[in-house]
Amino acid sequence: MGTPVAIAGLWWAALAAGNPAYDLAGRIHPPMPASVSLHGATSPFSASTLSDAGGRFQFHRLLAGTYTVIVFVPGRGEMRRTIEVGPSLADKRGRVEIAVEFASGDPASGALVSARELAVPERAWQEYRRAGQKLERRDVAGAIAHLERALEIAPHFVAAWNHLGTLAYQTRQYPKAETYFRQALKHDPRAFEPLVNLGGVLLTLGKLEEALQYNLYSVLSRPNDALANSQLGMTYFAVGSLELAHKYLEIAKRLDPAHFSHPQLTLAEIHLRSGKPEAALAEFEDFLQRHPDSPDAPRIRALVAKLRTP
Repeated sequence: MGTPVAIAGLWWAALAAGNPAYDLAGRIHPPMPASVSLHGATSPFSASTLSDAGGRFQFHRLLAGTYTVIVFVPGRGEMRRTIEVGPSLADKRGRVEIAVEFASGDPASGALVSARELAVPERAWQEYRRAGQKLERRDVAGAIAHLERALEIAPHFVAAWNHLGTLAYQTRQYPKAETYFRQALKHDPRAFEPLVNLGGVLLTLGKLEEALQYNLYSVLSRPNDALANSQLGMTYFAVGSLELAHKYLEIAKRLDPAHFSHPQLTLAEIHLRSGKPEAALAEFEDFLQRHPDSPDAPRIRALVAKLRTP
């Protein structure tokens, strides 16, 4: 299976090697019971829980990194937020606390179930849920095996195709990710997740003309999706349309200021190219405030120091 097999035991190996683990404690405002899931934004991981009546939820033994929190309330929709877990944001007990405002939940996101999805047999859903359980232990190879079994049972299972594509993307198997996302859209051309994900992998692969089409369609489909806006902004940046790039990256930053695509970094580059070093400095500083433990942080701090030098 290639790369996923090689990294299947990274989580346990990382803990055994003494890398610190963190607890995440969250609270939803206004307080309400909800389904809360946590997904690795740039590396394979998945876990789910329920909040209590006071909106409180917890996840334990997390590695440092960037995660997406998804809060779903039946009848009210879902919202997504990027969060960071790491030493700079944790207290002395290794606990990171966050508050999630649900006022802007998107009723169109996660609230609708396609007829094709309803036709997925329960056996396939069981395999899909087992894949999630494997990812909670960062067993990527095990998760892939369950997803492949789900697709053997139900070849039209769009969520399973999309999940495989996401895992391939996170393990840098970009052509394979493209294939999986295209398979998902073949079975349901209106499915948003593989649509926006395909736009992202096409951008990564440098297929800019096609990436622009998919990312623009994603934004038209969900104007308030941070990932769609960020990817469209980055695509416009890649083709040299700096004004449009700035527009959509600013929207992405407003929707999710800590988004894992780091719109501040591309915005800073736009400002530098436009001869606005002070605006670039502000974007770099905002990035460092939100991502102090990012692997890019040392490089950005050096750029900040250079821009501050008279």
